[in-house]
Amino acid sequence: MPELPDIAAYIEALEPRVMGRTLQRVRVGSPFLLRTLEPPPASAEGRVVRGLRRIGKRIAMGVEGDVWLVLHLMIAGRLHWRPPQPKLGGRQNLAAFDFAHGSLTLTEAGSQRRASLHVVRGEEGLRGLDPGGIDVLEADLAAFRETLTFENHTLKRALTDPRAFSGIGNAYSDEILHAARLSPIAQTRKLTQEEIARLHAATRETLALWLDRLRADARQKFPEKVTAFRDGMAVHGRYGQPCPQCGEKVQRIRYAGNETNYCARCQTGGKVLADRGLSRLLGKDWPRTLEELEALKRR
Repeated sequence: MPELPDIAAYIEALEPRVMGRTLQRVRVGSPFLLRTLEPPPASAEGRVVRGLRRIGKRIAMGVEGDVWLVLHLMIAGRLHWRPPQPKLGGRQNLAAFDFAHGSLTLTEAGSQRRASLHVVRGEEGLRGLDPGGIDVLEADLAAFRETLTFENHTLKRALTDPRAFSGIGNAYSDEILHAARLSPIAQTRKLTQEEIARLHAATRETLALWLDRLRADARQKFPEKVTAFRDGMAVHGRYGQPCPQCGEKVQRIRYAGNETNYCARCQTGGKVLADRGLSRLLGKDWPRTLEELEALKRR
């Protein structure tokens, strides 16, 4: 799922293409995409684009009259910039937003239709779509600490909760926790003050790093290949590969179709965290340390 840096890159690429331009037509190719009835998408047609902003993991495009088109790409949705009036044939083509000089199109891979389009009016309509998480890049340490410890959860869950932190998902939470040298299953209320400060700094630095990289790329060309697995990531999507800090193999926890990647040496004091499926299978034979894991693999 595109997260804060990816959404920012899309907005960076869209600004020179659509700001101040007239949105001629909104074409919705899938009945599952549109999640609101009033105002209709046609209410945005023939109006000049006046705003682009991020709402959590959503992209909001506002036109004259304070009408906003809000897209949530979910896991498999992606945006593309095409020549004017592209066809909307095929199952993957969900919508097109037509301008005189080109069209913004939305596709979604796979058979599940999770991407969404909301059409709303004004700030009140936008607030109704905002989960309410704080922007870590703007929050000081005190606000970060208060949000992090408001409830007691694992760090992985806390960082990816949109009601707590805005725009952070599975990929960048892995990178943040590796940079902070903290376990994904550490409990938020059991962290020391030094660990919270370290996490706050790592969150800001990791997001800023990828924001700069992806925005720079978006200035050169439209981001057609948005992915959760990027060259240069430390642990996310790198199961079995060496940690760039210590050289140990990156480990993983799999659950409900998701995967958390971490370095046992850097983040968990050498402890291998239980994988839900395999730990059930192996029971008491589940390896607790990197050394036990390597011994198991040699059997």
